[in-house]
This record gives sequence, structure tokens and C-alpha cells, in this order.
Amino acid sequence: MRKALIVCLLIPLAVGGLAAALTMGSMSQYAALIQPPLSPPAWVFPVAWTILYLLMGLASWLVWRSGVPRAEKKRALTLYGVQLAVNFIWPLIFFRAGMYGFALIWLVVLLVLVTETAIAFGRIDMRAAWLLIPYLLWLLFAGYLNAGVWLLNR
Repeated sequence: MRKALIVCLLIPLAVGGLAAALTMGSMSQYAALIQPPLSPPAWVFPVAWTILYLLMGLASWLVWRSGVPRAEKKRALTLYGVQLAVNFIWPLIFFRAGMYGFALIWLVVLLVLVTETAIAFGRIDMRAAWLLIPYLLWLLFAGYLNAGVWLLNR
């Protein structure tokens, strides 16, 4: 049981770590952009994402270990995997490619997928759904920041 929890925590951390490694050189470029009001300092992003990835991992573990039928778990965890893949691609679009408008559209898709994942998780274990709420709130804030960067740097 403990090994499964560790794996569930490491999966989103690895996805986020790989995305961060692939976008590392783009952060100075991002810092040079006109930022919208309420933009946090750069150090906030890795701290926030680490916490969010740990919450995602814990939520997925709660679903994985639940006693619901396998098909229901599989559907929820597949949605989780898809949203994690979409999450991985967003920083590549935003930071590496500098495609801020397309990144905003991609972020809306991610919001829909995370909402669907939270609903699917909630049908299995409400605690898992609640663990995704900070992630949804952060994505809304990220959408504001993304839209601001796009509009202010055209």
C-alpha cells in the first residue's frame, strides 16, 4: 500500500519536473514580458506546483485504492492521466513556443479535463475530488495570468 502511494505521488512530480526541465531556459524570456497585475514572484510557481502535484498524486491514490468496480476506477484514472498529459504540454506551448493565445485555449481544455477528473474522482471518493479543488483554482488564476500576458504582449 505504501509503495502505491509513493508511485502515485511520484508520477505527477515527475511529469512536472520534466516539464520544468524542458522549459528552464525560457524563464528569463518570461520575466522580460509585461506581466498582468497580481503576478506572483517567480519562486511561487515551483512551490505551488509541487504542492498541487502532491495533492493530485494523493487524490489518484485514494481512487486507486478504493473498492469501487475496476471499470469505474479505470475511467477516472484514465481521465487523470489525460489531464496530466495536457498539463505537461501547456508549459511547452506557453514558455518554449511563446504561443500565449494558443496556450490559453490549451489551458481551457485542461480546466475542462480537470473538472471532469474531479467529478469522476468524486463519484469514487469525495476526498479525492476535494484534493483537486486547489488545482482547479490555481488553473483559473493561471488562466488570468496567461490571458494577461497574451493581451499585454501582442
